[in-house]
Amino acid sequence: MQDILQSLGLAFNLMWRLDPNLVAIATLSLKVSGGAVLLAAVLALPFGAWLALARFPGRDAVIAVLNGMMGLPPVVVGLLVYLLLSRAGPLGPLGLLFTPAAMSIAQAILIFPIIAALARQVIEDAWDEYREQLLSLNATRWQCAEALLWDMRFSLSTSVLAGFGRAVAEVGAVMIVGGNIDGVTRVMTTAIALETSKGDLPLALALGLVLIFLVVCINFAAQAVKSYARRRHG
Repeated sequence: MQDILQSLGLAFNLMWRLDPNLVAIATLSLKVSGGAVLLAAVLALPFGAWLALARFPGRDAVIAVLNGMMGLPPVVVGLLVYLLLSRAGPLGPLGLLFTPAAMSIAQAILIFPIIAALARQVIEDAWDEYREQLLSLNATRWQCAEALLWDMRFSLSTSVLAGFGRAVAEVGAVMIVGGNIDGVTRVMTTAIALETSKGDLPLALALGLVLIFLVVCINFAAQAVKSYARRRHG
């Protein structure tokens, strides 16, 4: 018990004095996950809106698959991205393997279904409410989708925040495609795993506390945005 308390004390000390190693790892984590969220959101939000408004045979099956992909195993995604980016893979010449870009791609694939599925539900609910009004203006389906995406932007931001929370806490995929290289691809989750195995509990605990703080802040932000959206449309 005394060792644990001592490790906690050292961890808080690292955080208090902004240990350079701790700050570098946390900063890289935010950059990697931020890039992943940006990439995923640019693709997932329009796809979710299209799926909400489109009507075609097999639509229910596509929705079921999309919802199922929200639970994609990170290690499987990491393996697939590794095969794509390896020297023998189709994207090997790009030289992205074991770089922050590869980690962002893996995280983007993981969170794309989350953002798209949540966006589809939000846009579909809004479409049920505003369908007659939009159709009375002779708006095309894509114009309707654009209008709903803009009008529901605050509700959709909670989907993006959910994706960011999932990305920043991910370890399996980024470990495979990033390699956990010190100063290059070492993020909070992979550093926690490494430092714990090495017995460096103070740094592992400090990173864990920072990670928990970020996740809590994300949840608070998502709840605040959701409450604002409800008041705005209520």
